[in-house]
Amino acid sequence: MSAESLPGTQPRNPSQRVRLVTLLTGIVTLVVVMGMGRFSLTPQIPLMIADHHLSLSSAGVLAAMNYIGYLLGALQVSRLRQHHARYLKSGLLATALVTLLSGFTADFTLQCLFRFIAGIGGAWALILVTSWTQMVLAAEGAPRMSAAVFTGPGIGITLTGVLAWLMAQFHLHDATAWCVYGVVALAGALLVWRALPAALPARQQTQAATMSPALKRLLIAYTLAGFGYILPATFLSQMAHSLFASGQRAALFWPLFGVAAIAGVLLVIACAPRINTRISLALVMMMQGLGVAAVVMLPGAGGLLLATVVIGLAFLSIMQLSMRLARELTSGNLAKTVAVLTSGYATGQLIGPLVSSASVHLFASLQPALGLAAAGLIAGGWIVLQARSAPEQTK
Repeated sequence: MSAESLPGTQPRNPSQRVRLVTLLTGIVTLVVVMGMGRFSLTPQIPLMIADHHLSLSSAGVLAAMNYIGYLLGALQVSRLRQHHARYLKSGLLATALVTLLSGFTADFTLQCLFRFIAGIGGAWALILVTSWTQMVLAAEGAPRMSAAVFTGPGIGITLTGVLAWLMAQFHLHDATAWCVYGVVALAGALLVWRALPAALPARQQTQAATMSPALKRLLIAYTLAGFGYILPATFLSQMAHSLFASGQRAALFWPLFGVAAIAGVLLVIACAPRINTRISLALVMMMQGLGVAAVVMLPGAGGLLLATVVIGLAFLSIMQLSMRLARELTSGNLAKTVAVLTSGYATGQLIGPLVSSASVHLFASLQPALGLAAAGLIAGGWIVLQARSAPEQTK
């Protein structure tokens, strides 16, 4: 029961309550659609391979189906004119349901269908809840809370990693693991259901977004960021399992990635008043490129550990800084700008698993694909760094 419903009581600071509820709703929504619905596939891949439901090559195809759905969902949201709240709730619920249903079949075609639906639903929910929380918290004068929403995927990754580690202790199969992730996702969806917005602010539905030259450069760089990070993010658990005979030790790398991702967001929040968004984004992208390169240049547990921490630190920081830069450069429809950028990111993510499948097929190794991913991230950082002609606006 809320404070408002108690006779004779009122919340001491209604505005503070709005900020807190908005923040927590955004975080939990991203935990569900990103942590459970999308990134649970990473610790699932070694389990599904061990249970003979996937090969390393078909894992790339399964991941690509998720990113095809994610791309289509992002493109649809970019053209959305009404019913934003309905799409947000539908995306959240659909992602949770198909995650649960994945535990009831070993059929590869159905698994691809479920990953495709999870991709569409995840894009709907991520874009709409992100634009909603950013606008509400900005209007409430809470920029740090606005940035803290981006810890959601990191918390979700950490949670999936901890669950994967616990399930490894009991040697559970991939079907049971899917059910666990699905139950947690449904619980999260139900937790925030009533707090989700009934409608997005009217100006998001009426104002048009203009892609300035600066935003176009950001789009190219953000597309390369999607391509660059997705291979290690998809195959990190499998790479760890290939190095360690103990599944329990290998399972620790994924929650470490999630913790590093949260730390990266908090670090950006702490440094926000003193950093230049464009330069910071460029440097973080290049840093992540070096982290991906470490997997190739430093084979072994040490290289993978270094890559896990560096890629994790940069992962959500890139998303956070990109959205911040987009907000600084956008004068119209922020939701549409976010959707366009997310479409580019999704395109990069889609290309990544296809390149990985080709790499495994042609070279029997992920290393050539990882080398291309590292180069893409460094190139994206360079594009952002060289965009000096764009007027740098302040929020």
